[in-house]
Amino acid sequence: MDGQVKIFDTHSSLALLRTYTGHSKAVRDINFSPDGTSFLSSSYDTYTKLWDVETGQCRQQFSAKGRVPNVAKFYPEDPNIFLVGQGDKKIVQWDIRANEIVQEYDQHLGAINSLTFFDSNRRFISTSDDKSMRVWEFGIPVVIKIIADPSMHSVPAVALHPSQKWFVGQSMDNRIVVYSAGERIKPHKRKEFSGHLTAGFACQPSFSPDGKFLTSGDSEGQVWCWDWQTTRVMTKWKAHEKVTIATAWHPRESSRVATCSWDGTIKYWD
Repeated sequence: MDGQVKIFDTHSSLALLRTYTGHSKAVRDINFSPDGTSFLSSSYDTYTKLWDVETGQCRQQFSAKGRVPNVAKFYPEDPNIFLVGQGDKKIVQWDIRANEIVQEYDQHLGAINSLTFFDSNRRFISTSDDKSMRVWEFGIPVVIKIIADPSMHSVPAVALHPSQKWFVGQSMDNRIVVYSAGERIKPHKRKEFSGHLTAGFACQPSFSPDGKFLTSGDSEGQVWCWDWQTTRVMTKWKAHEKVTIATAWHPRESSRVATCSWDGTIKYWD
């Protein structure tokens, strides 16, 4: 909320390694480049900034006519290209080398909440306040599939299964819903994860590296862990005093999970 980005050591000391200062308002989203040498930060100050991880310097900044960038994602196949989902219902594609927008994806009817690449990065899914999910072929601004029906709720946070065969969405009716991520994208109606309370909060779910477990925070500061195959709750624990807004598994040490909360803390669990 103070406009800063901080990086911590998760290997041994858990110490603060560096603080990146440059935004004038709260940071909404960060995303690392595929090689890990840089990252994007998106802020309510209407800027998306590109940072050098090692030096802490801001390399470039991007702003689309004062529109708030809700989420930014590097294109995994090219570190010079990234997408920004904006509060004005548009998704814009930036070319870092030219420092300009080279494509617009303009089909949603509400603010963009999430962007997720899949299918070997040929396609991506966008979710929005308009309670729909839309599938795009990267580089082509025409929707190839719309997932929407009157019973759907907004899905502000999405996670892709490590197998890339499925993705899950945090639905605002206190469920995590499941969709296939193959050529035919469709809901898995027999599979959903529930028990937690998340209505009104964009709690980011996360998969364990082996895909066997799914975790999510909730509005009561708890962390829930489900078995992916059976959808049964494996464990839950009180992690924070306020809403647990995100969980993230360590990509290599599969027993460790990081959580963050509106209480201002980040915790690392084993």
